[in-house]
Amino acid sequence: MTETKTVVKFGTDGWRGVIADDFTYANVRVAAAAIANYVLEQENAKAGVCIGWDTRFGSRSFARVVAEVLAKAGVPVQMASGITATPALSFAVRERKAAGGVMITSSHNPAEWNGVKYKASYGGSGKPSIMASIESYLLEPVPQDGKPAPIEEVDFGPDYLAALEKFVDLKAIEASGYKFLIDVMYGAGRGVIAGIFSRAGIPFVEIRNEINPAFPGINPEPILPHIKATQAAVVAEKCDAGLITDGDADRIGAVDEHGNVVDAHRIFSILLWWLLERKKWPGEVTRAFNTTKMIDRIAAKYGRALNEHGIGFKYVVDLMLEKEILIGGEESGGVGISRHLPERDGLLNSLLLANVMADEKKTLGELVAMLQAEFGVHEYGRVDMLIDEEIKQSAIARAKGGLTELAGMKVLRMETLDGIKFFLENSECAGKPKAAETWLLLRTSGTEPLLRVYCESCSTESVAKVLEAAQSFVLKGAGV
Repeated sequence: MTETKTVVKFGTDGWRGVIADDFTYANVRVAAAAIANYVLEQENAKAGVCIGWDTRFGSRSFARVVAEVLAKAGVPVQMASGITATPALSFAVRERKAAGGVMITSSHNPAEWNGVKYKASYGGSGKPSIMASIESYLLEPVPQDGKPAPIEEVDFGPDYLAALEKFVDLKAIEASGYKFLIDVMYGAGRGVIAGIFSRAGIPFVEIRNEINPAFPGINPEPILPHIKATQAAVVAEKCDAGLITDGDADRIGAVDEHGNVVDAHRIFSILLWWLLERKKWPGEVTRAFNTTKMIDRIAAKYGRALNEHGIGFKYVVDLMLEKEILIGGEESGGVGISRHLPERDGLLNSLLLANVMADEKKTLGELVAMLQAEFGVHEYGRVDMLIDEEIKQSAIARAKGGLTELAGMKVLRMETLDGIKFFLENSECAGKPKAAETWLLLRTSGTEPLLRVYCESCSTESVAKVLEAAQSFVLKGAGV
């Protein structure tokens, strides 16, 4: 039993593992039992739990196992009758006033992974206190008094689709004449935007929409190199933008009309600018420590308070539950708009990008150029260094000791909110109007032998120079 305790561990959203290695029926039952105990002790168990599942190998059968454990414990279950996107499951939890939700998915991870995500009654990721509470019940016996609760199969799609269609201006998108490439990366977003666009008469092409749990040749993560097919298809199909969702459709990626990647920072910036300039909705803005500082400039122009926080969408959720937050986002493509859900939603954000294009009468590439002209060119890069723990810790210790220069640039200041961030005096940027600040962030992964290195600056060349110098600094500890 001790071994199981080390295998099943609830992180930000839940627990994940490699299928048939540690992600087994037995361990899924352990995770489900902990959730059952939490719901029975801490929530209104009679309100029941909603369960969704994605396109990964075995997801439906793993979902059924979770349903059976909960039902045996006396918790009523509404289980998805078909493939469900994570934001659709979160929406169902809130709208049906359920005690909570369980999503079987491993999001953007490689094909051999699967996971158990927990969603709280408010329709978003469980707060750290909730996840810690669930974990405290691991290996506790589940009470099984009396008759098991029912398991009902439900289609969570219609209510969620209706909410999406109400949130965006489909008539404006249709009138714009723009054509869209939709890439669902073999994931749970398949047919969602395509269905909405079909009903609204909006031209589109959908790719990688077949069910293939092997995710052939890619991880279902909307970043390079996994979106090369999107880049090619946008150009080949003469589309005005490519809209991409990850494996469980809570994250977004995009490609402009020329096949250029529009990263999560630019997507977040476009959506924020539009919400403030056109919608004029109230609320503060929140962003993760590793996210573009263009967000700060946009928020400042419109007089909105900016909350900078640690890395992980849980911090966005915490703030959305505490005060009026308009929008919050993170570097990995998760953006949440509180009027919709305290949750990432790649499907809604894809539709909103199309809505912005229609309202502004600009392609995605033109929107990026417009923001850069007003708020300065912000270029971004990230390197994941797969290195030994000893080298990783040595680099962090040396960085914490403080640096005076990097890549020939003077270190102006250091911040340590989540990782170690250095702001650099960059002569290349000094001569440019509205130049982006140059910063470098070193941050260790808590779950993998990775050191993540992030950089933002005023040009791609400058980003490449800083990232190269940072990698050399890290590897000094290995005697390289």
